[in-house]
Amino acid sequence: MGKAQTDRRATFVLADTNPPPDGAELVWFEGMAGRSLRACFAPSTRATPRGTAIICPGRTEFIEKYFETARDLQARGFAIVILDWPGQGLSDRLLDDPKKGHIDRFETFMSALRNGLDAMPGDLPRPYACVAHSMGGAIALGAMARKLVRVDAAAFSAPMWGLPVNLAVRYIIWAMRAVGRDGDYARKPGPPETFENNIVTHDRERWQLQRDLIAAAPELEVGAMTWGWLGASLDILSETRKPALLRSIDCPVFVASAGDEQLVDNEAHGRVARHLPDCTLITIEGARHEILMEQDVYRDQFWEGFDALLVRSGL
Repeated sequence: MGKAQTDRRATFVLADTNPPPDGAELVWFEGMAGRSLRACFAPSTRATPRGTAIICPGRTEFIEKYFETARDLQARGFAIVILDWPGQGLSDRLLDDPKKGHIDRFETFMSALRNGLDAMPGDLPRPYACVAHSMGGAIALGAMARKLVRVDAAAFSAPMWGLPVNLAVRYIIWAMRAVGRDGDYARKPGPPETFENNIVTHDRERWQLQRDLIAAAPELEVGAMTWGWLGASLDILSETRKPALLRSIDCPVFVASAGDEQLVDNEAHGRVARHLPDCTLITIEGARHEILMEQDVYRDQFWEGFDALLVRSGL
């Protein structure tokens, strides 16, 4: 994938095959509890911007992984915002062990989204289009439902709107949080993933990119989730499945489920979509969880749905 380099505060983690969107700059801002959080802003390349696309990554992900997606959106006329969530990327971690995938509550994520948009240079061009993947989909939906962020169109890639967690595991999660073990791993870290045993994409180069970037900047890595992360996830999923809350989301929505999904609950996509006033839901047959990191035959279907969403939204 080429050479990569990093400087903790001053620049992106760069790889020869993964250029940033034109004009991209780092923005550091303050989150809850005084945490230092990292974001990316890139202007529209058009004289008259089409709007701003807000990219909300998933668990373990970081800004640089979404450079290709950002370039695709910039080519459509959008300015770009991408966030490193608290506890991910090069943003401050919540625990002493930086490898633990942890969050105290999803309000911490949603506050970062709101503060990050406020910290961008100048006035972000309207309208806003949200592009959210997996855990980012839970954050974005929660922020939209609470009116923390007002977007004019929202596209979700394999959103984490449900998790395959049974009642017995839910009780264990509750118990672990109750006795103060929310910072413990819910599952011990396993051996490193290989392309051959991965369950998120069929595309070897896009899969390899994340590993190359982490090799260049090991502090980007996030490992297995904690009991606290699981509990906080169940809390936000319980809130955002309420029909009355979902009916209050008045912007057009596009949802793409992965046909070969092994991480999130696809049935939850239908349950949520039924209560959204203006929602198109498709299943991309054969695609694995990371649709935007998939082979073009799958990825292109997401962009077709996204472009149709823009037409529907008048963007």
